[in-house]
Amino acid sequence: MDDAAIRFEHVTKRFGSQVVLNDVSLAFPAGKTTVIAGGSGQGKSVTLKLILGLLQPEAGKIFVEGQNIVGLGRRQLNEVRRKFGVLFQGAALLDSLTVYENVALPLEERTSLSREEIRRRVTESLVQFDLAEHGDKYPAQLSGGMRKRVGLARALQLEPSIMLFDEPTTGLDPLKAMDIYDLFYHTQKLYGFTSIIVSHDIPKIFNLADQVVILAAGRFIVFEDPSEIWTSDRPEIRDLVNRVMGTVYNSKLVEATP
Repeated sequence: MDDAAIRFEHVTKRFGSQVVLNDVSLAFPAGKTTVIAGGSGQGKSVTLKLILGLLQPEAGKIFVEGQNIVGLGRRQLNEVRRKFGVLFQGAALLDSLTVYENVALPLEERTSLSREEIRRRVTESLVQFDLAEHGDKYPAQLSGGMRKRVGLARALQLEPSIMLFDEPTTGLDPLKAMDIYDLFYHTQKLYGFTSIIVSHDIPKIFNLADQVVILAAGRFIVFEDPSEIWTSDRPEIRDLVNRVMGTVYNSKLVEATP
């Protein structure tokens, strides 16, 4: 049995003459957290859009829980997308709805649950995510960190088996970002979903990772142990480390490595 929730097999994606992904293969382990990092314009968000079927590759196959989604029609893709929860950069909350209404929206639109059952589920979620006192507020009345919590609570209402996070801590200060990382970690352990996080927040985000994928020059460079990134002798990895951490930090880390 395949233990990968998502698998890329020889996937190529280009826009005109620009090759974003060049014959890449990669397995995203089920029930684990994979962090995708890399420089701007390297294809991190493109990878998420390929996983969701919002973009189609020029070549290769993409399997979601064993089903190849390349070439599927809209109805079939929509069925596959039911497996996903997505948390976008700005949480993508609807400003005209309260916190309660935002969280309830997926249940109201995509299930036949009674109003009482929806209220029960949403109320439980608000308590779980420390939002119980904020159900009647609107997104504009919340801090950035609180909006992320609402977005995560909403994304989990349909009990997805795979969660996608696109730059989830953008706009948050370091302390709030760490709170959100802690929330992601405990939520993933509680629900057991497969987690894929695209982030520029290096190296803090690596603490969540069971696997780190660095995107560089159209390739996936995979690290099962994030600590190996800092001592890699690959030029593209060294360049990324130096740009995001600085040569002084990196040299001290290397000196301390036995």
